[in-house]
Amino acid sequence: MDNRKEQILRESGVNVRKCMKCGKCSGTCPSYDEMEYHPHQFVYMVENGEIDKLMASPSVFKCLTCFACVERCPRGVEPAKLIEAVRLEAVKRQGMNHLKSDQIPALLDDEMPQQAIVTAFRKYSK
Repeated sequence: MDNRKEQILRESGVNVRKCMKCGKCSGTCPSYDEMEYHPHQFVYMVENGEIDKLMASPSVFKCLTCFACVERCPRGVEPAKLIEAVRLEAVKRQGMNHLKSDQIPALLDDEMPQQAIVTAFRKYSK
């Protein structure tokens, strides 16, 4: 097993072999239209060891980590945890995040949902 795949699986705690590829996780994703790879594809790609491809994709940073995909999965696969683990690995490899938490307040507007604000702070403060 690829060392990076093993690390992602260990950090996320997700059993990708439970996925039956039904796509319910992707069907409920609020970022679906913005993502190159969707939650069910993340699961499949991690299972097949395509970690470099995922880390290079902007989809890693488009996930809101809202866990809607986790709620919809009939098998309890938790794609959001995989995406978080891949994102964390990408940030580690970059040596720094592409957005600092102190930059986030300047990017906010009155139309932004509070969930996005909380997610941004959680996502970019690691």
